[in-house]
Amino acid sequence: MAIELSLVGKAALITGGSRGIGAAAVRMFAAAGARVVFSYQRAREQAVRLEEQCGGGRCVAVQADLDSAGAAQALVSAAVERLGRLDILVANHGIWPSCDRAIDRMPEEQWRQTIAINLESVFGLVKHSVVEMKKHGAGGSIVLISSTAGQRGEAFHTDYAATKGAIISMVKGLSTELAPEGIRVNCVAPGWVATDMSAPVMADGEYKKRVFAAIPLGRIGTPEEIAAPILFLCTPHAGFITGEVFNVNGGAVLVG
Repeated sequence: MAIELSLVGKAALITGGSRGIGAAAVRMFAAAGARVVFSYQRAREQAVRLEEQCGGGRCVAVQADLDSAGAAQALVSAAVERLGRLDILVANHGIWPSCDRAIDRMPEEQWRQTIAINLESVFGLVKHSVVEMKKHGAGGSIVLISSTAGQRGEAFHTDYAATKGAIISMVKGLSTELAPEGIRVNCVAPGWVATDMSAPVMADGEYKKRVFAAIPLGRIGTPEEIAAPILFLCTPHAGFITGEVFNVNGGAVLVG
């Protein structure tokens, strides 16, 4: 018997949806029957192309600079205006400053920017999405994207690791807080994934070898391999799962 991961009738907001993991999630959610609003920052051409690929007006791109709770509120409002309601939030956007920075040399502005984009905006997204989910009283699903760095830290990237660790703590607390409302909150934690963000690093042959050597499966993931678990966690098949950190990193978190 075939098992369908269906989201028919559901309204979803996916941030950072124009490229990489986000774009793969948008495609999968649309294919599963959801109506999707996804955000992009600068990649307008890719966003428009993704809208066309989804077809039938099923996906709508909204430009957003998610660097504050206020910007997040505006995006949630835009999504509800287009969808009429909100059942699913996937907070996928974020930055990883690629330059190694020792803590004593890290500019305060870098710290503030990483916190603003990776954490403050996520707070805003969750806060205002929960308001909408409570309005219709039918529960909902929230998936936040963390990282292996959120569990084991990452030297010379303290800002990034701190935000991703905070995401995990948010998931743990919110899952019990929102369970009586029927709102499930989970986390997907990738490691290295073949995206635009990792491309410059993977172009360095020696660095790439070191990365691959630290992953038990011996390779980095694809965006689709991260998007599929995100989709699963938002379907009824995951209806008894909340507060979990779903590691999708080739086993890397076990050996770091």
